[in-house]
Amino acid sequence: MNPSTMRPFPISVVAMGPGSQGEEAPDYLPMPKGMETFSQPRLPDNVPAEVVNRAASLLGVFADEAEKLGFEGGASLKLLDLDATMRDVINQSMGFGEVSAFTTAPGHWRVQETAFSGLWRVLKVADDGAMMVDRLETGSIPAVLTEAMASTAAADLPAPTYPLGCMNAQALVEEIRMQAAAWKPGDSAHVINLTLLPVSDADLDTLYGWLGHREVSILSRGYGNCRITSTRLKNVWWVQYFNSMDTLILNSIEIVGMPEVALAADEDFTDSVERLREYLDMMVEPV
Repeated sequence: MNPSTMRPFPISVVAMGPGSQGEEAPDYLPMPKGMETFSQPRLPDNVPAEVVNRAASLLGVFADEAEKLGFEGGASLKLLDLDATMRDVINQSMGFGEVSAFTTAPGHWRVQETAFSGLWRVLKVADDGAMMVDRLETGSIPAVLTEAMASTAAADLPAPTYPLGCMNAQALVEEIRMQAAAWKPGDSAHVINLTLLPVSDADLDTLYGWLGHREVSILSRGYGNCRITSTRLKNVWWVQYFNSMDTLILNSIEIVGMPEVALAADEDFTDSVERLREYLDMMVEPV
């Protein structure tokens, strides 16, 4: 395999009624279009039936383990030692879902959700491009992403300097520092919606420079594009939604272990295992 690469929108309160909108109608940004839906994977052409059946058998064992251990049980299937044809069949059989991710430190991990939500392809690539890890695993999201955030971000950051033109940067920095220090596993996310706040360009530049965009990058294509990146401060993420024309429509900071938009849901996982079994039944061919 060549690795490649919602939370509901807050609603602002606006004046309504005669005379409240002026003489011209407001010019709204287009909202995202093209909701991603489940697409049945396809097998590569001209593959011997016995290879397809072996792949179906391996994936069947994986599905059994996934069902037995449950959503957070961590079922896995190592693929690195399989022959190239077998791996290609499994690649095509699992398909591609809406979430992909990569890390740049401390290791080069590549993550791709399969067409079956909650089932992930996880790869680790050496500096020279050699494949070190290739596996399927289950869960809300692979742990390598949260581990990369935890190992590359600081527990605290000193406050930045505030240039001329800042309006609310200082208050936002202190809020982020306080919430990041207080957040613990199991807490709900603390969301700061910069799109709805009165912030100046100087405020945004200060926040971008202070937090940075760091070693974990995630893209969710479920409804438009949602881009998630880790920051220099532990458990603090940039979460940015773009419409179909790649225009930023929601810019937010989330203090949480992993933003919800990147996570597979428990109920989706149950459906995924069932769909995978149905697909494996269709894969099997007479030899």
